[in-house]
Amino acid sequence: MNRQREKIGEYFIGRAVLGDLGVGEPGGNILRVAFRFFGNRCEYPEAERIWPRWASGVALEKGEWVRWPANYQGAWLHVVQNSWFASNRRAARYGVEDVVHLDGGQISTKPGFYCALGEAVNGPGGYFGSNLDALADCISSSFGEGPPARIIWRNFQTSQESLDHAFLESIVGLMREFRVDLATC
Repeated sequence: MNRQREKIGEYFIGRAVLGDLGVGEPGGNILRVAFRFFGNRCEYPEAERIWPRWASGVALEKGEWVRWPANYQGAWLHVVQNSWFASNRRAARYGVEDVVHLDGGQISTKPGFYCALGEAVNGPGGYFGSNLDALADCISSSFGEGPPARIIWRNFQTSQESLDHAFLESIVGLMREFRVDLATC
């Protein structure tokens, strides 16, 4: 929850087992409760440091995800995706710009690509896929504004140096398949 007590993310917790109660005051007040829970564990431990930033209530800034260490980009993308869907948004473009400017100079990892694309399409903290299938869902969604008409991928050569050839070919092929005009420079 954020500081305004609005839901900004969610995790499934299955069965919870209550353990010992730590009663330590004469009035019987409970000081601590031990418990175990069963459910999905977050596979991104770095997300623990990112969530407080999202909960602060301060608007996210463009490129803020780049300021975190590169090994946090997967966790940032996880928080983006979790928050996006917990806020009842769909896998779609909500931005109004038909031409999207993607800065390849910021992209050094696959999660970084999706962070940069989500931000370029839907603004800071925006989501537009977290893998190839999710990107295809976003592009082909009948919700929102539809796919961007054109993506201008600046500093594409920098992205080529950081990302593997097969991944880039898959992205280019996906854009072609869904008739998104992709210009690289």
